[in-house]
Amino acid sequence: MSVKITTKEICEGPLCGPLIRYAVPIIADGILQLLFNAADLVVVGQFGLKNSLGAMGATSSLTNLCVNLFMGLSVGVGVAVAQGIGSRDDARVRQTVHTAIPLALICGVILTVIGLAGAGTFLEWMGTPPEQIRLAALYMRIYFCGMIFNLLLNFGASILRAAGNTVEPMMYLTAAGGINVVLNLGFVILLKMDVAGVALATIISQAISAVLILRAMMKRADACRLCLRKIRIHRTALLQIIKIGLPTGIQSSLFSISNVIIQSSVNSFGAVAIDGNTAAGNIESFLYTAMHAFSQTAMNFSGQNTGARNYPRIRRIYWLCVAIVTVGASLLGIGIYLCGEPLLSVYLPGSPEAVQYGLTRLSCICVTYFLCGLQEVAVGTVRGMGVSISPMIITVLGVCVFRIFWVFTVFQMPEYHTLTCLFLSYPISWIITFVSVSAVFFGVLRSRQKRLAA
Repeated sequence: MSVKITTKEICEGPLCGPLIRYAVPIIADGILQLLFNAADLVVVGQFGLKNSLGAMGATSSLTNLCVNLFMGLSVGVGVAVAQGIGSRDDARVRQTVHTAIPLALICGVILTVIGLAGAGTFLEWMGTPPEQIRLAALYMRIYFCGMIFNLLLNFGASILRAAGNTVEPMMYLTAAGGINVVLNLGFVILLKMDVAGVALATIISQAISAVLILRAMMKRADACRLCLRKIRIHRTALLQIIKIGLPTGIQSSLFSISNVIIQSSVNSFGAVAIDGNTAAGNIESFLYTAMHAFSQTAMNFSGQNTGARNYPRIRRIYWLCVAIVTVGASLLGIGIYLCGEPLLSVYLPGSPEAVQYGLTRLSCICVTYFLCGLQEVAVGTVRGMGVSISPMIITVLGVCVFRIFWVFTVFQMPEYHTLTCLFLSYPISWIITFVSVSAVFFGVLRSRQKRLAA
């Protein structure tokens, strides 16, 4: 497999092959990282304290809420680089690269302060069970100490992927993930550090990934080459990153708010339900990784073709990605659900009640996950074209507002106050968002084609 998909392959010739070749390393990277994360949960579930697994799960929605606003900026970096490459504007690409790194450092410091100062208070607001809150706060505070490394590796990986290189980020993140597993085993089993050991291992592995990705950028020979002496924030590049990335980050953060509210609703069913939900959510993450990979693929392919003003090809990118995620996610989702009980038992040994809670979630979400893939592809394609406000508004309304409305209306009815009813809000929101964002995509495409023809 070639390390790089060239601009010519992205903008000319056969499309299905390059799309898959581009997406597969991202999928492999995501799955390997999730396997490492699953190993974290399995190690903690097997060798940690009684409430450690639930404590880690209780922080996930809250952590995403804090991180996603800043992580959205990495999407802006990727789109800006992709469009610059497509339009052959090397100066724009260089300015974006050298603006992204200091921006990642600044955002990482801000996130670290937020996590250290607010962990305990935020968890209390979420209604985290008292028996889990101490461990959850400890895990969260240590985890947030590594935010600088987290953002550096994500910003750097976005740049490499926008340039067509998806293999190197996969290799570096995989190597660091393997180290993460080894450190987890040592910290949790040998040193009895429990959730603190897992968080510390994560920081170390992210630091290794960040160093490797920055080193790869410094060795490039094209406009994406990183030169430490040239690092500074360029106003034009910063505004372009913010234009795309800030709405994306806001959307992701608001998206996380709905997940925080849903997590709080799950918390009301007790610690066993939290354990089952945590394990099922981790299993579902493997599906999301594949869906998100094709969202990134659609975004970067449409980004380069937007720079080249190749709009008919963008339409083909959209439909091919829609077809791939529909077939792939349907097969994978049903397969995961059918194997749900033994998979959940790995995370939850000796806890059949928690396994049943997990199966409830898988039955509602996993088998309908292709709808999430459709939403992801539509949003990614529109963002790649440089349109970020419209998908943000639609996603906020279709996902966040709808799910919050569902929790405080339908879910509150005694006859519907069940986890099944709670989780059904996911597929319904995906349908609403996909249809709406797709309408925006075709409207933008027609408008730009008419403008180009005039």
